[in-house]
Amino acid sequence: MDILKIAQESGMQVMLNARIGREEYSSVTGSLQALERFAAALFSLLPNGTQTAGAQTEQEQR
Repeated sequence: MDILKIAQESGMQVMLNARIGREEYSSVTGSLQALERFAAALFSLLPNGTQTAGAQTEQEQR
């Protein structure tokens, strides 16, 4: 699973801050909506698309 690719595809900005040897250090920023899309993308990768207990999007809470 390429978590940085999922973040980018969700509309988040991924910035490479540093590369030291083989390690890369990145920052990820974005809107609340992008974070919700990112979370939904991760949940969709779980078996049967299940969500953990109590996991709700902001829209579901309203």
